[in-house]
Amino acid sequence: MPDAPFCLHIRQAADAAAVRRALDETLPAYAHVFPADTAAPILVKPNLNANMNALTGNTTDLRLLFALLGHLRDAGYTNVTVGEGTNSGFYRNKIGVIERLRVDRVAARFGCPAIDLNNAPGAPVAFEDGVTALVARPVLEAALVINLPKLKTHFEAGMSVCLKNIMGCLVGQENKKKTHLSLAANIVNLNQAVRPALHIVDALIAMEGLGPTRGTPLRLDTLVFGENPFLIDLACARLAGFPHEQVRPLAKARERGLVTPAMDAFLDSLSLPLLAGRPFAPPVAGALATFIHSPKRQKYFLAVRNTPFFTWLAGTDWFGKLLFATGLRQDVFCREDMRLDSLTLDAAACNDCGACRRACPASLDPAHVATTGDRTGCLECLYCYLICPGNALVFHGEPGSLGEQQRQYDALVRKLDAGGR
Repeated sequence: MPDAPFCLHIRQAADAAAVRRALDETLPAYAHVFPADTAAPILVKPNLNANMNALTGNTTDLRLLFALLGHLRDAGYTNVTVGEGTNSGFYRNKIGVIERLRVDRVAARFGCPAIDLNNAPGAPVAFEDGVTALVARPVLEAALVINLPKLKTHFEAGMSVCLKNIMGCLVGQENKKKTHLSLAANIVNLNQAVRPALHIVDALIAMEGLGPTRGTPLRLDTLVFGENPFLIDLACARLAGFPHEQVRPLAKARERGLVTPAMDAFLDSLSLPLLAGRPFAPPVAGALATFIHSPKRQKYFLAVRNTPFFTWLAGTDWFGKLLFATGLRQDVFCREDMRLDSLTLDAAACNDCGACRRACPASLDPAHVATTGDRTGCLECLYCYLICPGNALVFHGEPGSLGEQQRQYDALVRKLDAGGR
C-alpha cells in the first residue's frame, strides 16, 4: 500500500524462524527510520513488566528479540543496546528481571549490552500539573528507539501496547510513581517526549483478562509493525475487539487531536480480523482493586502508598501476600532465582509434536538437547519445558521464582500448543 497515509503491517509467525523471516521481509518498508550510520546508537525497548516469561502473555517474546538483534547485526549495526526499566516492585526488591527472563543472554549472543533503565542517568520531561519526571538518557540519546510492546489487556489503562510500554523508559520507582498521578495524560506526555520511530508489537502470545500480569495467555502468532504508536494502539484495539474508547491513553490522545479521523478512516479501509476469533476478555479486577484504582480515588491511594511507612510495609512478605490476595498487587516477588542443572527427555511421554521446537528462541531442537545433554546455544529460558503439552521434558534443579509462574500458569501455558499449528 505505497500511497497509504500511514504505515502498518500485520504478519503471522509461529516459530523463531518465521519471526526472523517476517522481520527480514517487513523492515525494508521502514528503512527510512534506520540511521545511515551503522555505528549510531540504537536502543531496543522490550516489555519486561514482570519475571513471568513471554509464554504467560506477560513479557516480550525472546523469539522476537533474538530475531531483531540478529537482523540488526546482519544489517551492520554495531551499537545496539537492549534497555528496560523493569517493574518498580521487582526493582525495589532487587530482583533481576532482565536476568531471570534471559534477556541478558539473548543480548550477549549478539554482543549487545542489556541495561536496566531504572539505574540510568535521566533527563526531565514534563508531566501534568507542573510535575517533571526523569526519562533514561540512553533512550533520549539513541538515534533510533525500537519499541517491542506486548499486546495485552491492562486493568488500569484498558490495554497495554505501544503507548503504555514507554513507561519503562522512566528512571526508577520515584519517577514511575509520578505517572500514576494522571495516568492516561502522562502516558501521552511521555510518548510525545520519547517518540520511538519503530514499533513491533509482540502478539505471538498475547494476554486477555486481568492484565498486565494476572491475565490469560492467548496464542495468536502475530506481529504488528508501524511508526505511529497512536495508530498502532488503535489498530490493536480493533484486532483485539476491545472498545478503543476504554483504552484510557487513546481516549486522552483523541482529546488532544493525536488520534485523528484520518486514522479512523485508514483503519476502516483495512481488513482487520479479530486475532482471537472473538473479542479479548476484558480486564475486570476485584471489587476492592476496582474501587481503589478508580481515577476518582487513585490519588488518595497513591498518597498513602508513597509514604515511607507503606513502602516498608509493602516490602514485607506477609503484607505482600495480603496485597496479592486482595488483587491490589498483581505480582509475587520471589527472591529465590531458578537454578537449572539439566533437562532430560521422558521419551515415553514425547510424541514429537514439535511444540518445543516452535517455542525455542534459538531454533534448537530441545528434545535433542535434553537427550544429548549438549546445551551449546541453549539460553536456558525454559520455553521448551514450559510449553510441552505432554510434560516430556523433565526439569532438574531448583525452581525458585519459576515455581510461582508454574503455580499460576502451568496448565494454561501447556495448552498453548497442544493442538499444533
